[in-house]
Amino acid sequence: MAISPTSSRPRMPLSGRRIFVVEDEYFLADDIGRTFRALGADVAGPVGDIEDALRILHDGSILDAAVLDVNIRSEMIFPVARELKARNVPFMFTTGYDRITISPEFQDVPLLEKPIDLSAMAQRLAALIADPQS
Repeated sequence: MAISPTSSRPRMPLSGRRIFVVEDEYFLADDIGRTFRALGADVAGPVGDIEDALRILHDGSILDAAVLDVNIRSEMIFPVARELKARNVPFMFTTGYDRITISPEFQDVPLLEKPIDLSAMAQRLAALIADPQS
């Protein structure tokens, strides 16, 4: 019995999605970008400073979700997070700091602590895209 090559192929969890990555640690940013691309995503960035992040937000492209490092070169990422929230773009934070560093307005945003399990991050992001209230 022959099996159709397309019927049993699992859909990649981030396939066709544009994911915005803001991370100032070069190797981590590169790892996140490669992981998301391997799962079918188009990655916006990664970028390592707030100014570049805001430029991508204003370039007119559609973003399906975002991963934001809380502290980018000693600046808090909250201006970018506010704009994503206003646009109803689901996002999550990454940080090496405690949750207490997160502004109260973002207490409902998922937070992954560094070091990050990239596979778990991708699964959580796919779930967040599917159900932004998760």
